[in-house]
Amino acid sequence: MSEPVISTALSSQQQLERLGYKQELSRSVTTFDLLVYGLIFMVPIAPWAIFGTVYNEAQGMVPLVYLVGLVAMIFTALSYAQMAKAIPLAGSVFSYVGKGIHPNLGFFAGWLMLLDYLLVPTLLYVFAAESMIGIFPGSERWMWALLFVAVNVVINMSGVSSLKWMNRVFLVMELAFIVAFFVIGIRALTDGAASGSSFSITPLWDPATVSAPLLATALSIAVLSFLGFDGISTMAEESTGGRGSAGRAMVLALVIVATLFITQTWLASLLAGPYQPIPEDRVGNAFFDIIGTIASTPVMNAFFVCNVLAVGIANAMAAQAATSRLLYSMSRDGQLPKFLRHINTRKVPSYAILFVGGLSAVLVLFFVGQISLISSMVNFGALTGFLLLHLSVVVFWIGRRKSRNYLVHLAFPVVGFAIIGYVLLNAETQAKVAGLVWIGVGALVFAYYRRTGRSTELAEDPEDITVSSH
Repeated sequence: MSEPVISTALSSQQQLERLGYKQELSRSVTTFDLLVYGLIFMVPIAPWAIFGTVYNEAQGMVPLVYLVGLVAMIFTALSYAQMAKAIPLAGSVFSYVGKGIHPNLGFFAGWLMLLDYLLVPTLLYVFAAESMIGIFPGSERWMWALLFVAVNVVINMSGVSSLKWMNRVFLVMELAFIVAFFVIGIRALTDGAASGSSFSITPLWDPATVSAPLLATALSIAVLSFLGFDGISTMAEESTGGRGSAGRAMVLALVIVATLFITQTWLASLLAGPYQPIPEDRVGNAFFDIIGTIASTPVMNAFFVCNVLAVGIANAMAAQAATSRLLYSMSRDGQLPKFLRHINTRKVPSYAILFVGGLSAVLVLFFVGQISLISSMVNFGALTGFLLLHLSVVVFWIGRRKSRNYLVHLAFPVVGFAIIGYVLLNAETQAKVAGLVWIGVGALVFAYYRRTGRSTELAEDPEDITVSSH
């Protein structure tokens, strides 16, 4: 008997059914919606919140860090695109590794990505709460964090249409503030309002300072800003644009947002003047301090508000949507409790959304004020998941499908694996320890499943998937 073929002639729903699943989520997200979603998830103004941290780690060369980050993430985005084309499921790396290599390894890939996805909303609420302290000194961080949790649960429960509309509104707002920053910043440089600052390429390349370990350490923090592009893959079962739409949206979103990151941080680094370490108590709001030196206090506060809305609502809203889809997918395949696969009348995984909101509400009480720790933990989960993603491309396309496209299916994932591996090796020790503990917990869960007779198999054997290698 010949193997079933997933043809481009099949509808999106037929492709999903061929993989052994029913269409339960609302398929109403266009390729443009995916692009907007990816941009919102990555946040075009993401460097604002971590500018001070990356500035200190990279000794002033923030835009160089983001440029290297773009190179590293491009290879990962291409690997995502290849697996999303072959396996258009909401489970992302969990599905790709499970069907591309082996279901057991897929469980651990999903478990590692859970460390990323479960903590990302919490991290965003912590970021937003930190910015609220800049606007309302003396107020409680945890209070603001819980408020953002509640708002995002309501929006996500309203359905994917509300999510799409809100994404577009927030994207316009962020782009408008980026334009405003360029106008204010360039005027300050040309008019001499920024004391000791001038146009220079030093923030992009300072041969006297640059080193591979320095860049890798800073990159392990800056890469956090790029993580959103992979969230696009979790919306695959809601896309109307065919098998290639998620991959195209991922690559395009990554290039657009990286360009914005590099240009913004280059200008901010120039405005900061000759490199001097930013004091620890000002690291969190360093970017806004720069705005304050070249503009009025009301303007600085407007940037604070924009950052709060972008991170605490827009970005967190997208992160919660992606996390709930991953939980839904893993639950559907029996890897997590069954209640997480519940779909409400608005065609969203409502119990998964509520679970993420509840977990975030608990975690923010512990992590509030600990941006560095939670950032490094999120990165560990994402980077280890990316390593398995690159491996799945080689095994699935070269090993199983006998593809001869060695550039895309072998060279690119190998290079991506090497870059991500190097960054992971240079990550903070506490992140590695936390990550290994998380893997240990996952191993216990896996052993429990096997001991009690629960399967770690996905809905269909990966050998039954045949796609074109072109």
